[in-house]
Amino acid sequence: MELAFIPSPSRGVLYLGPIPLRGYAFCIIIGVFVAVWLGNKRWIARGGRAGTVADIAVWAVPFGLVGGRLYHVITDYELYFSEGRDWVDAFKIWEGGLGIWGAIALGALGAWIGCRRRGIPMPAYADAVAPGIAFAQAIGRWGNWFNQELYGKPTDLPWALEITSSSDGRVPGTYHPTFLYESLWCIGVAFLVIWADRRFRLGHGRAFALYVAAYCTGRAWIEYMRVDDAHHILGLRLNVWTAIVVFLLAVTYLVVSSKKRPGREDVVEPGAVTSGDDADGGEKSEDAGTSADAGKDDGHEDEAEAEADAKDEAGSGKKT
Repeated sequence: MELAFIPSPSRGVLYLGPIPLRGYAFCIIIGVFVAVWLGNKRWIARGGRAGTVADIAVWAVPFGLVGGRLYHVITDYELYFSEGRDWVDAFKIWEGGLGIWGAIALGALGAWIGCRRRGIPMPAYADAVAPGIAFAQAIGRWGNWFNQELYGKPTDLPWALEITSSSDGRVPGTYHPTFLYESLWCIGVAFLVIWADRRFRLGHGRAFALYVAAYCTGRAWIEYMRVDDAHHILGLRLNVWTAIVVFLLAVTYLVVSSKKRPGREDVVEPGAVTSGDDADGGEKSEDAGTSADAGKDDGHEDEAEAEADAKDEAGSGKKT
């Protein structure tokens, strides 16, 4: 008999009249807001304008949601296109099923479009939002808790997750809460990136590469603990291979980028710097103009005084 465990919600959706309020969707939305909020603060600290991160997120977030869903549907196609399944369920994103690999890949494409429209270097933007993305993942993982999904192997540890649902092949019992492990890991990754960015002044996309490498390290061992169905290659789950490949790419980028483009960008949003210079220049011009006018006024006053003195002297001569 288990002395303690993490209980699962009896249901993942509440109804406000006819409106469904889904826990999974709420976790995703809250995560996006946190990512944009933190990214905006970091962007401003780097010299960018307030609101730029949100403007680009308008492109990145929809692309990321589509990419995450596509990755999930493609890698788990049998859940939607095999016999007895309804392919329409592939569009029911609120029921869970977002692959972070597809979300980052297609989300990066959306961010690139937004950055290009604003004339902003994509690597600088990626560095600014990297910790926020990690925090968003940490929050989003709790959506799996609401849906009673993505848990690990059976365990009787005090922090075991109790699964009560028996739908879709689930077996009620207590299991490793892999959603919690990944959530805590993502929080650690976020703080690691923030610390490293301050300590080493990471630039040109290296803070984002560090986030990717650190996340993949944790995802590999957490993925190994999961017991849900997945495709295997050479005995390893597909997502483990994906984590290994992406980790190697991120580390390679870190090494090559640090050699080719050391340091950090001096300017991340040219428009912000230009506006500041123009404002300063305008103030300086006005000051210069004011000084010049003052000088002219002083000159006129001096001339008037000289003429008055000359008249006085002339008048004095006549009287004498």
